[in-house]
Amino acid sequence: MIFDTLFYFSLSICTIGIGCKVFIWTKKSVGYHKHSFFPHRFSDMVKGLASTMFSFNIFYMVRSFFLDVLFQGRILKTSILRWTMHFLIFSGFSALLFMHAFDKVFTENLFSYYYSTLNPFFFLRDLFGLMVLAGLGIAVYRRYFINQARLKNSRADLFAIMILLIIILSGALLEGMKMASVSKFTSMVEEYTDLDYGDKETLALETYWVKEFALVTPRVTAPFNKDVLELGLKTHEANCMDCHSSNKSAFMGYAAAKLISPAAVFMDKSHYVTFFYYVHILACFAALALLPFTKMFHIIATPISLMANAVQNKDNLKAGNLLTKQVMELDACTHCSTCNLNCSAGMMYESVKNNYILPSEKIQALKKAALKDQLGSNEFKALFQGVYLCTNCDRCTVVCPSGINLKSLWLSVRENLIQKDPAEPFILSTFSFARGLNPMDIETYDRPLAAAFEKALPVFKKTGPLKIDDRTKGPGLTINLPPVDTFSHCFGCQNCSTICPVVANFQSPEEALTLLPHQIMYSLGLGLVDMAKGSAMIWNCLSCYQCQEHCPQNVTVTDILFQLKNNAFQNNQDVDA
Repeated sequence: MIFDTLFYFSLSICTIGIGCKVFIWTKKSVGYHKHSFFPHRFSDMVKGLASTMFSFNIFYMVRSFFLDVLFQGRILKTSILRWTMHFLIFSGFSALLFMHAFDKVFTENLFSYYYSTLNPFFFLRDLFGLMVLAGLGIAVYRRYFINQARLKNSRADLFAIMILLIIILSGALLEGMKMASVSKFTSMVEEYTDLDYGDKETLALETYWVKEFALVTPRVTAPFNKDVLELGLKTHEANCMDCHSSNKSAFMGYAAAKLISPAAVFMDKSHYVTFFYYVHILACFAALALLPFTKMFHIIATPISLMANAVQNKDNLKAGNLLTKQVMELDACTHCSTCNLNCSAGMMYESVKNNYILPSEKIQALKKAALKDQLGSNEFKALFQGVYLCTNCDRCTVVCPSGINLKSLWLSVRENLIQKDPAEPFILSTFSFARGLNPMDIETYDRPLAAAFEKALPVFKKTGPLKIDDRTKGPGLTINLPPVDTFSHCFGCQNCSTICPVVANFQSPEEALTLLPHQIMYSLGLGLVDMAKGSAMIWNCLSCYQCQEHCPQNVTVTDILFQLKNNAFQNNQDVDA
């Protein structure tokens, strides 16, 4: 009775926690938008879900459920080891949940011949448990024994591993102790047979179970009498076979029974079976109650993220639903660090050692900032630097196994920081470059840009007075040579500036050259042609083509600088004339 109460109590906490999560999704915001909060966002979310369910998008959602959620297809694309680990844990634990934990709801109703100690269920329970253990073993090996690059471990990761280990190991030990326990054997004889515990047949049955079922009892020791074993077999077939398969089928429990056999009698008298029963049940209830408040919540949030992004239509997505989806995606992150391995700013992390340069760590910071409002000033500065150094390459979004649209998330975070008027100017950083490529998607685009102009103008005296209206309209420049429009391919990796011998020649290159090569690409991305032409870099360029040869995006950097120089010279000639 007490366990029923504890179960419903844990289930109630879990349900309330999930409800609170949904409330947070529709109330909090990662981005800069200041409108459409709960209950409007909750209403928009319900309407969006309903419109998906009654449209052709449902087929995309179902496909994503089978390929991405059940089969873990996105993880398979990134790492076979991670796919094996995740598939073993996910499939094994899900099977245990439905077949064993909720057997009265599912298994008994599906199979009329079901008994927990009857095959195939007896064998499958241990097989699924072994799958989870194997997956957890890979997780521990991957996180704590191999030095995987840029893989960060947190207490949340350790807790998720430990709670699952406790559940599976305590279950296996409990099963083994039951097999070895003579008091459990006696209870079964009294409850399920008409045998008298002191008669010859019961002793023969006990002897047979000692030899074949890993039972440990002080009344029976080897060597075994052949006739007694034959009588024990007949008694077993007559009384036990219909509802109890061989304990060897449950190989994990059988191995545990053999392992503890030297101390089995003592442990039985000391009620270790009861102790491990409490440990196992309470660990399961604790995991259920804490599900919405720990990393384990990704088993709900990640499938939602995968299916939501499978049907997302950017053009028709309401602003409120975008904010809701972004906050939900913070919970969908599994902290797997796949994005870190593919991050273009990874080498900058190796130099600076700011964890928030790495995408997965930025997610953890955003969780604290958006969900709990616990980000301190130092953490905020570190997060600002991490977002500032992002190169906009979008590789993290492409490889994310949870289907999180990180590109959209970073854009919103940048805008949030810009709207707060950060102390550092951002006009020639990746902040400005991303904004220049997405002006139509950003509300109040011109206001912070105009303010940034005022901050940046004193640095660029050669360019003369600049106004926001001076920006060249359209995606390209008003210059005729074809190479100049390749600047739009730039994602801000800064390879061109890193490899440039001119930049390397100066102790303070930004002071001497006004704009570095990658900053010129940013300027062009914003349409600031005059600012780019006013840079000293274009006159100092050696035309060595190092930047152009090393550009991973095939941006014709040297040709662009050469054309800007010609154009600036031509303009000066026109003015002189």
